[in-house]
Amino acid sequence: MNLALFDLDNTLLAGDSDFEWAQFLIEQGVLDREVYEARNQDFYDQYKAGTLDILEFLDFQLKPLSRHPRAVLDAWHREFMASKIAPMIRDSARSLVARHHDDLQVVITATNSFVTAPIAREFGIEHLIATEPEQHAGEFTGNVLGVPCFREGKVRRLEDWLAAQGRPLASFSESWFYSDSHNDLPLLERVTNPVAVDPDETLRAHATRCGWPIISLD
Repeated sequence: MNLALFDLDNTLLAGDSDFEWAQFLIEQGVLDREVYEARNQDFYDQYKAGTLDILEFLDFQLKPLSRHPRAVLDAWHREFMASKIAPMIRDSARSLVARHHDDLQVVITATNSFVTAPIAREFGIEHLIATEPEQHAGEFTGNVLGVPCFREGKVRRLEDWLAAQGRPLASFSESWFYSDSHNDLPLLERVTNPVAVDPDETLRAHATRCGWPIISLD
């Protein structure tokens, strides 16, 4: 068995679930539009530019989870899946996942697991490595648990997860990682088959220099 790793936002999804979750809460009137919409866009722009302070962003993104009961959040998420996520799931992305049906498949994403776990399940991918929101008695505290799954943190989180499985990365004769973002270069450089998917300009230039495949799911 080989290893197939998939970034989620702007890779398997034709959009960013993290950004859209905040927009969804704004549209529902849960978050104040005037306060949150500009900050949400600013953080997204920082992510694309490679200047994002992940802990500052997580404080912004996770605090709203702590203000509402889990049952309410879950109900909102079901609406979010139908209105925001379903339109971002392309047949081409499902086909890409299907090509790796004999491999160990993992979604690995900086977006928190509350937002992304149902999306990974929608793709039929059992395993998810994501930024983990801290919980107490089943409710979110608004804090992050452990290392955020971002940049070099993705490598560390993957290595820890594989170690728990008893299968270090080097044990796979072949490994793939599909991503759109230059923020994922630390992990792309660790696998045997890095693949740039509709990449940003920085990743496209790096992939071209290195001779990595560049594909489009649009």
